[in-house]
Amino acid sequence: MPASLSAAILTVLALCSFAAPAEAAAAIDGAGLSLLWGLPFAGILLSIALLPLLAPSFWHHHYGKIAALWGLTFLIPFALRDGFGAATHVVLEVALHEYLPFTILLLALFVIAGGVRIMGNLHGSPSLNTGLLAAGTVLASWMGTTGAAMLLIRPLIRANDNRKHNVHVVVFFIFLVANVGGALTPLGDPPLFLGFLNGVRFFWTMEAMFTPTLLLGMILLALFYVIDRHYYIKEGIVRDPTPDTTIGIEGGVNIFLLAGVIGAVLLSGTWAPDWSLSVGGVEVKPQNLARDIILLALAGLSLLITSKTTRDGNGFTWEPILEVAKLFAGIFLTIVPVIAILRAGADGQLHDLIALATGPDGAPRDEMYFWLTGMLSAFLDNAPTYLVFFHMAGGDAATLMGPMASTLLAISMGAVYMGALTYIGNAPNFMVKAIAEQSGVRMPSFFGYMLWSFPLLLLPFALITWIWFL
Repeated sequence: MPASLSAAILTVLALCSFAAPAEAAAAIDGAGLSLLWGLPFAGILLSIALLPLLAPSFWHHHYGKIAALWGLTFLIPFALRDGFGAATHVVLEVALHEYLPFTILLLALFVIAGGVRIMGNLHGSPSLNTGLLAAGTVLASWMGTTGAAMLLIRPLIRANDNRKHNVHVVVFFIFLVANVGGALTPLGDPPLFLGFLNGVRFFWTMEAMFTPTLLLGMILLALFYVIDRHYYIKEGIVRDPTPDTTIGIEGGVNIFLLAGVIGAVLLSGTWAPDWSLSVGGVEVKPQNLARDIILLALAGLSLLITSKTTRDGNGFTWEPILEVAKLFAGIFLTIVPVIAILRAGADGQLHDLIALATGPDGAPRDEMYFWLTGMLSAFLDNAPTYLVFFHMAGGDAATLMGPMASTLLAISMGAVYMGALTYIGNAPNFMVKAIAEQSGVRMPSFFGYMLWSFPLLLLPFALITWIWFL
């Protein structure tokens, strides 16, 4: 684990145990905020969307500084307006309630999954490719879309390195393994884990989203098989240049550590002691602290017991998780005033957006929640978008799982499914693209990818809208 990341995480966890309580700052009144307070949030998301395309070298070397700049663009004016104490409280609340749990879970899944290596050479027939995509789709909910993508993308590319047409294989891999497959548990996709941190039950997503995810997965797998079989027959028999080797798994002990990750998350959702810690007036629940410590311990254990050869064979590097940690620090901070404005409802400056998703009788229009959450997830990253609409719908998990369950379903489905529409919709998308390009696959550009995703995905999304929300 890189020193900069581990030191930051462990320092904050230590503060949870030893910091003295302080008076909590007053909650931000969203009704008194103008939309100008949302500019840092829009700025960091637009930077993530555009700078990798317009100035890739500059972005690669300075994305952490850019995220910090946008965070300070919100924090400094807020401190000048409301005082240093209020600004400190906001930082602590964001760090302890959302940012650190989110980052630690991704870190654990990233490290542990990166220690499992599938060895050997498969031959990429339509049936084998479809089977690998189906397996990855199932695994994604239990080892995260990032973990499942890391585990299977290289074996899939090796299996198809003799194919003239193999771009569609990676594109569908992004659809299914990096996005749709993560819909059934909070471990699967970052938006759902944010919901879990805000009170959504661990198994609610599986209960509510199993049927639509099964339907969407079957449609996409069937489409893939038809397309892949067409290209396979068109190409004829091509000799596979990769030598045949025995199929096997290295680092299989990490699979047991993944079970430990599941157990740690379940623990935090079921164990509820009647005491808590306080850091600067921010409550820290012991079950959440225990979960994060266990996850860090499991990640550290994976690093100790997995050979360097196995990780090198997987192309394991720290850069992807460092990028996520730096960028989401800025995202979680700058989203604070946006959420406050949404919580203000009709009294806030985003009342027109709320009105768009609300019927004449005041009830939520679930089809609009699905499409608004989804399309913004595609272009602005699905984790913060989920959080925005979760709070726009009231932000109370009990109500959203009860009388407003269909609205929470719409938000969850939109954030997870439509993250597949662009390379920036979900964290693993760009990672898969980069690995494929390094392996010689000529992946489409940002807009070229959308020429695949929009025609293939919008019709199934419309079908889901008709079945579940109209």
